[in-house]
Order: sequence, then C-alpha cells, then structure tokens
Amino acid sequence: MQFGINETMGQYSELFMLLAAGTYTVAFMAFAWDLAKSSKALHTIDTRAAQAAKVAVGAGVAAGASRAADSHLAGPVGRAERPSSASAKGGDADSVVTADGDMKYSTTRRAPARVAVALTILGVLIHAAGVITRAIGAGRVPWGNMYEFLTTGAFVAVAVFLLVLIRRDLRFLGTFVVGLAVIMLVAASVAYWTPVGHLVPALQSYWLIIHVSIAVLSSALFTLTFAMSALQLVQSHRQKTVAAGAKDNLGFMRLVPSALSLENLSYRINAIAFIGWTFTLMFGAIWAEKAWGRFWGWDTKEVWTFVIWVVYAGYLHARATRGWTGTRAAWLSIVGYLCVVFNFTIVNQFFNGLHSYSGL
Repeated sequence: MQFGINETMGQYSELFMLLAAGTYTVAFMAFAWDLAKSSKALHTIDTRAAQAAKVAVGAGVAAGASRAADSHLAGPVGRAERPSSASAKGGDADSVVTADGDMKYSTTRRAPARVAVALTILGVLIHAAGVITRAIGAGRVPWGNMYEFLTTGAFVAVAVFLLVLIRRDLRFLGTFVVGLAVIMLVAASVAYWTPVGHLVPALQSYWLIIHVSIAVLSSALFTLTFAMSALQLVQSHRQKTVAAGAKDNLGFMRLVPSALSLENLSYRINAIAFIGWTFTLMFGAIWAEKAWGRFWGWDTKEVWTFVIWVVYAGYLHARATRGWTGTRAAWLSIVGYLCVVFNFTIVNQFFNGLHSYSGL
C-alpha cells in the first residue's frame, strides 16, 4: 500500500542526509586523529623504553667491568659479562606488538576515539531522521531506488558498527566504516539522487520489505568484513616486516588486533552475512515468480546476485575445508565485497533488464 507524496518531508530528508554526512566527516577525522595520536604516543613510549634499556645495558657493562677488575686483583682472571642486545633483529611474526585478540576494551582512555564514537552516534541519529522522513515523504519503505538503497545501506552499516562496539572494541575500524558511509551518502546525493515518488508496479509488494531489508543488512555486514580484511592484509605485512627486523613504520597498527584475530572475526561475520544473502537470493526468486511468473530468468541483476553468493560460498568453503587462510582468505573476502559494489552500482546503472527500476 502506498500513500500520497509529501515533497516537504522529502526536502527535510535531504537536509538530514547532508547534516549526517557532515557529522560523519568530522567523526572520520576524529577516528583518524585517534590513530595518529595513539601512534605518536606509542612511539614515545617505545623511545623511552629503548633509552631505559640502553641505560640498563650501560650500567650492566660498567658493573661487569668493575667485577672483572676486582676479580683480576683478587685472584684468577674472571670473564666480564657480555651485554645482550636490547632488541634482537628478527623473530616470530606472532610476537609483533598488536592489540589483544579478544578485542575487549582496555583501561587506557583514548579521548579522540571517544569523541569520534560520540559524533558517530550523533550522525546516525540524524541519519535515521533522514531515512524516516524519506519514508514519510514517499509513503512507503525508503529503499525503492539507488538513492534510497545507498542512504539506507549507509545508515545500517554505521548502526551495525555501533552495535558491535557495545561488545567489542572495533574503534580501529571507524575510519573505514564511517569513511565508506560518507562516500555512499555523497554518491547517493551526487550521482543517484531521485525525488520522492511512487514505486513501479513490480515493486509494489510486501516482498520489497523482506527481500531488500535482508539485502541491506547483509551488505552492511559485508562492509564490516571488507574493512577487516583490508586491515588484515596491512597487519599481516607489518607483522612479517617487523619480524624480519625492519623498522615498524605503521605504529598505529598496534591498536589493531593481529592478522589472525581479524581473519577469525571476519570469517564469523561473513558466515552470518552469507546466510542473509542466501535468503536474499531465495526471497528474490519467490518475488520474481509473483511479479513476472518465473523464479529465474537470467536477468543481469539475478546473475550477479548469484555470483556474489558463489564467491562468498567459495570463501567459506575454501577457508573451512581447504586451508585457505591468511592473505588468500582476505583477498577472497575483498573480491566478494567488490562484487557487491559492482552489483549495486555498475549493474544497476549500465545494464538493462527487469531490475532497471533504480530511478536513474
């Protein structure tokens, strides 16, 4: 059922979206500030520790020399103690300093991170107002075209991120998640803006609520795992580099868990999102039968939805049974998310088919 169009509410929605994008941008800078400031603080701690170690080693050498002199005067020649290096080059990649793998909150206060989270909460509340006013203005659920899907999808991604923050300290993902939300809102406003209006007949079904809402939630979870997989690649490279004896040029990554911890959490979330995407595919087929009289018609959108399902199914299978761990698993997860982005941008915009109702 569709109600009348309220253009005034649609204009309010656009204003809320603009304010949300601005708030997210400031939150993004605060998250980046947190990483930069923490990196500088950690570097200062490392420098002080190194200086203290040099002082301790110097004192040990002096004491050893004194004992050797005393031993020489007192009797047989003694062996002076050889000072050990404060930091031996090389080592195990697992010994490289990272955040705790359980991702629990520590007692260390990070003011910029707190500010960033507070701004993100404010932004998501403004964003929610934008989504709600869009729904009121259109007289229906606000995901009937690309503009609405992007704005709603960005809202769900940030909301899921904040919900996970209740149990796990994933503030290191803030720059990725909030940054992607800003990109989605800007893309929606610049490239895919669509005025409030009624849906085409094929979309006037309760299956729109079921099918698209699950797709939006699954895509939001895939966004989180994409950010984790990208950080996993960076952390893995850092761990190998530092273990080989090279200088650690990515100090801020000490706030991020180990590559293995990121991979394990990403795998769990991908498994949940994959179940959601499976229902997206199934409910889409049921809706297609009701709207067009067939479950499957090899429409471009249908094909790419299935491609995404295959890629993530391959990822889960390869990691669980074939031992595809580490960077290979991360890259496969990233490829899956790139397929999601391709499906909701390029396919909707440049491929004609029964799903060409994105309002472009």
